Amino acid sequence: MGNCPQGIDIVMWFNLMTFDIIGSLAFGESFGGLESAKFHEWIQLAVGSMKQGALGDSLGRYPTIAALVKRLFPGIIDKILQDTRKHVAHTMNLVRRRLEKDSDRPDFLTRIIEGRKAYDISESQIAAHSSDFIIAGSETTATTLSCATYYLLRDPEIYNALRKEIRSAFSSYEEINFASAAKLKLVNAICLEAIRMYPPLPFALPRVVPHGGDSVDGYMLPEGITVSTNPFAASMSSANFKDPFKFAPERWLDNNEQDDLDATQPFSYGPRACMGRSLAWTELNLTMCKLHYWYDLELVSTDLDWHRDSKMHIVWHKPEMMVRVKPRSD
Repeated sequence: MGNCPQGIDIVMWFNLMTFDIIGSLAFGESFGGLESAKFHEWIQLAVGSMKQGALGDSLGRYPTIAALVKRLFPGIIDKILQDTRKHVAHTMNLVRRRLEKDSDRPDFLTRIIEGRKAYDISESQIAAHSSDFIIAGSETTATTLSCATYYLLRDPEIYNALRKEIRSAFSSYEEINFASAAKLKLVNAICLEAIRMYPPLPFALPRVVPHGGDSVDGYMLPEGITVSTNPFAASMSSANFKDPFKFAPERWLDNNEQDDLDATQPFSYGPRACMGRSLAWTELNLTMCKLHYWYDLELVSTDLDWHRDSKMHIVWHKPEMMVRVKPRSD
């Protein structure tokens, strides 16, 4: 299928893969996307809710406009509420199936279920956490893989160097595991550069100034003020990175004094940072190594401009990217 002239939409397949992985880890069952080549209805509702959430967040900042939208376009609000109810119902069904299972294989819900009685955790609370697990652990990883693939296939020199690193590091596919994949420096640098150029969560994560106020960049702010830094703006600013729109994995390899590498914090920072960071790196390293060990890729969508053709919601709405996938020739 991947070797056909028109190729395959590899963005879709990355999403199907990461949703299947996280479904197995969160609910103890895969969504079956790789097998069916289709998105489960729950996933369609969840991703749709992200777009609707962006609208809701924007309207929440402008209450006067929000009231006008509700009056002029009541169908929009009704659709959001209807999809939300469907999403909640599907999530509750998945959680109940997981609660009914008697499995020895631990997953994300194992500890929550074990402490359910002691902490009086309801089914709806478990469902809310599960929904967060699914979105945070799938869409973001697929986004980084998609961006990395686009820029790799646009730069033959970097792509050839990647294949050389992977194929010289492993003499067989079976040697590729989490520990061995994590040692490959160029793989790591390529993922870091993709995350910098295309932060998986492109919106600013808010923080509230604590009691007594605090200083931010030399400015004293009163308590209760919400502050945030947009990750895309920070990562793509020439004040922080030389040639910020250039895909340059070497900036993460060399003794780099031209870039402020700490300016990009895609997993956030501090005690509220992303708890799934280790899982994300496991998926990224393993997928990159296994994919490029077995296959040679060729970009079919040569007129695609990744940033131009992307749309920013709470998560990215990624463009279709057709790629021809062939078994390695050597």
